[in-house]
Amino acid sequence: MNREFSKIKESLASWSEIRQLLRGGEQGQLVPVVIPKDRRGFAWVALLFLAIHLAGTAALAEGILTVAAGIGAAFFLVVALVWLWRRAIIEIEQGTTGVRSRWGAITGTLDPGRHYLWLPWDRVDAVVDTSTEIPYTAPITACPTAESVPLKSIEFFLKFRIVDPVAFVRTIGAGNFDLVLSSAVQDAIRQRSRRVQTERAYDLRGSDVGDMQESLNRQLGRYGVRVTGSNIPDVQLPDQYQQHLSTREKVAKELAAYEREWELTRKRRIDTLLMEIERSKKTRDARIVEVKAAHNTARKDVARMLEEHETQAQRVKWEIEARGRAELTSAENEGKALRRLSDSYRDNRAVLQYELARRRLDVGAKLTENAPQPIVVRTPAGSGDSSALSTLLLAQLLPKLAAGNGQPQIPS
Repeated sequence: MNREFSKIKESLASWSEIRQLLRGGEQGQLVPVVIPKDRRGFAWVALLFLAIHLAGTAALAEGILTVAAGIGAAFFLVVALVWLWRRAIIEIEQGTTGVRSRWGAITGTLDPGRHYLWLPWDRVDAVVDTSTEIPYTAPITACPTAESVPLKSIEFFLKFRIVDPVAFVRTIGAGNFDLVLSSAVQDAIRQRSRRVQTERAYDLRGSDVGDMQESLNRQLGRYGVRVTGSNIPDVQLPDQYQQHLSTREKVAKELAAYEREWELTRKRRIDTLLMEIERSKKTRDARIVEVKAAHNTARKDVARMLEEHETQAQRVKWEIEARGRAELTSAENEGKALRRLSDSYRDNRAVLQYELARRRLDVGAKLTENAPQPIVVRTPAGSGDSSALSTLLLAQLLPKLAAGNGQPQIPS
């Protein structure tokens, strides 16, 4: 990149050249301001004096000379007035603004169109291009990065427009503005590069430079200039670092190629695995169908077995219920028989108890009749226990007395 800073200058030119200079520049340089040459002269004053002289001659002369002098005076007067009218016309191109001055002091501006400056001390000091966004290129060399590695070049591009022609012409002018703008751009670019790592210097290309544009607008606003756009189109690293970066890029490309190859291999393997999975799914689905069929068959068999068992259980239930009803009927009949039997037993028991009571009475009467008579052994009054002799005698006599039903008295 062998570019140079764009140059901004102002030129002195005639009115016919102003348009070409403002639109195309001069020898590759930008010309936003043109100082027009004052084309008005004082030749019309000489013609006016000549007309006055001829008018005086006509007043003093007689005959044909008077007519000729009058015609000449009128002719020169008309020529002088036409000359004055033509020289007073000022035409300002569309998109430009004229800076008007009187006796050297700026008094205002002239809008695009035709204007008339009758007085010779009124003039247009400059014609300023106020509508074109002027491109400006600034290649900055040896910009140090955050590691103090000087970059080979950073190209900065901006567009600016003159919004206040009076402030621009009065305050700085095109020549001085070129120096101020180049200095401001270099300072902004160097500050930006100081915040960037060398390996990320290429990130400056096309990056957001809105903060730099705002900073430039703050600096250039007092000159009546506004930056309308800016960017960094190109960055060049040092040769040695660029070689290193090229090696890194080569390695990165090889790595990318390996990654792509690995990606293809991985995709093939994934596709193979997916096919295996699909086959496994189909096999699994087929087995699931078989299992479901077997399950359904088993469920049918189980349902049939359950139905058979339920039928058998129902039959057994009916048999048990029939047997139970039969046994219940038998038990009820047996109970009725036992109840009748108990009733008969109860009646027979009363009879038997009567007979037993009667027999007891009979037995008691017989026993009463055959009962032994009591033997009274009298002992002396006031004596103590019977003697042993009496007791012995009583024991011998009692059996005999019982056998003979006698009631002997034993003397005391």
